[in-house]
Amino acid sequence: MSAHPRLSLNQATIKYASLAEALDVTAAAGYGAIGVWREPVADVGLDRAVELVAASGLRVSTLCRGGFFTAEPGPERQRALDDNRRAVEETAALAAAGAPGSRPVLVLVAGGLPQGSRDLVGARLRAQEAVAELAPFAAEAGVTLAIEPMNPIYAADRGVVSTLGQALDVAEQCGPEVGVVVDTFHVWWDPQVAAEVARAGASGRIATYQVCDWITPLPADSLLARGYPGDGHVDFAHLTRLVTDAGYDGDIEVEIFNQQVWDTPYPEVADRVARAFDAEVAPAL
Repeated sequence: MSAHPRLSLNQATIKYASLAEALDVTAAAGYGAIGVWREPVADVGLDRAVELVAASGLRVSTLCRGGFFTAEPGPERQRALDDNRRAVEETAALAAAGAPGSRPVLVLVAGGLPQGSRDLVGARLRAQEAVAELAPFAAEAGVTLAIEPMNPIYAADRGVVSTLGQALDVAEQCGPEVGVVVDTFHVWWDPQVAAEVARAGASGRIATYQVCDWITPLPADSLLARGYPGDGHVDFAHLTRLVTDAGYDGDIEVEIFNQQVWDTPYPEVADRVARAFDAEVAPAL
């Protein structure tokens, strides 16, 4: 059994799997790559995680996630910056352990408004300042910082960077080692998406492409409104052609936050992801 050569299973899709389980399931399903999350890495420690990744024979497409650095100056903000520096080091180590073609890409989610704040402009500025501060450290480690814009419904609590254009504005001011994430769940609605994907491609800033569908009605927790490609409203052929035409040729992660998916046996999820990818995404590559 072999999945599409560019398909990567983002570990969030099998949320409850340990790192070892996720690597085993991904490899057994014929994938070539996996997107790793920091929490399962922390569960076993970085040294053991590096050993597991090296033994798996898989590429590492990204490490999720850093960011959450919109706090006002003070101890909380400093803790966030220190944690992001650790995330950069983890990204470099895991990518080095992965199979050839691994990409040292750290996904950054800006974070939402600080508790009690309504200053969206200030929060966005502090996120930009944090990326600028981290960029030289990432460059020295050979790691790309990938800013992930989030759908505007998450601006208050998760991601004050809401559009691909905003993410690119930050990236372009912070140096060549800073890129963006094109995630279908977050950008499918944006009337400027074609122009902004082309802009990102022209400057070589598409660090990763993540795919999943937008399903309705939205669940009580809107974060879990993601589905397998083909289950919802996203035009994957259109978006994939945009990203391909913009020059992106790396791994493509399927990242699904969905309770029903999380409750499904991991091998079944991996198989369903591969079939959905082949039907909805691969024809546009």
